[in-house]
Amino acid sequence: MKLTLTAAILALAAAPAFAQQAPTGDAAAGAKVFAKCAACHVVANPAGDILAGKAGKTGPNLYGLPGRTAGTYPDFKYGESIVALGASGFAWNEADFVTYLADPTKFLKDKSGDTKAKSKMAFKLSKEEDAKNIWAFIASLSPAPAATN
Repeated sequence: MKLTLTAAILALAAAPAFAQQAPTGDAAAGAKVFAKCAACHVVANPAGDILAGKAGKTGPNLYGLPGRTAGTYPDFKYGESIVALGASGFAWNEADFVTYLADPTKFLKDKSGDTKAKSKMAFKLSKEEDAKNIWAFIASLSPAPAATN
């Protein structure tokens, strides 16, 4: 019994390491801020229903972004640096998304270690709270990411 209880406690303590964290932002506030993203991005489900945005195609569809490997949305032509980052196994989470929005090129340089890395996304969002809110909004429209064990 003692061993079983200890194992259960250890499993519960480890659970957050395997699960995607709940967004810390406000999805309703993020819906308003997403207007800044809508010129280039859309959130459209696999059935083609547009959940947010105006069918922007300059940037990739953001449906399912939480937990998605960077640079892998089908039929979108990404820049080399973000594709390379995704090839390394990098998948989007809230903290990295917030940092990316602050300065996409700096983020890619820092994450990849490539001083020549570039982002095709020129837009920067300096307010961390706005970025967290956008993440919460995108997450609210997306399926839950697959657990990574």
